[in-house]
Amino acid sequence: MPRSHRKHLAAASTACLGALAYTVSKVDLASEGELGMPGFPAPVEAYAAVTDVETAQLANAALGLLMAVVALLLVRLPRTRLVRWPALVVSWAGIAMVGAGVLGFGARAAGLAPSLGARPPHMPTALAALLVGAVWATAWTIATVFATRSSRGRRTTSVDL
Repeated sequence: MPRSHRKHLAAASTACLGALAYTVSKVDLASEGELGMPGFPAPVEAYAAVTDVETAQLANAALGLLMAVVALLLVRLPRTRLVRWPALVVSWAGIAMVGAGVLGFGARAAGLAPSLGARPPHMPTALAALLVGAVWATAWTIATVFATRSSRGRRTTSVDL
């Protein structure tokens, strides 16, 4: 197996694991009836906007599973454009969302964004969540860049449509 393929596989696998960690955290928060992220409880006002916390968090968990599947698709994207391009678009959008989340929660943890909520009450958990998010976004970016490059290198025929 070429070295670049091993890196691609490792990045896609790590991105998948990041998405699964997000999924598990959302299921855990749903079972506790809590909004927010691990280490980052949602402000009390947020509960007024959500009628069913458990369903909202389980919907987020389902999104996490979708992101895990998309990350795995990056290992070897099907040749068909109907799968390849949507997977790449979803990946770039997901990277932007996860990256924005890491930056926002990081600013909240540092006390730079009080409008996003108070500083985390349990900083070790918050820092662990930030680390997982940063590794996830980085790995997903690497896997998507590899997949994008390999998609450009393929010649498309009418059969690929």
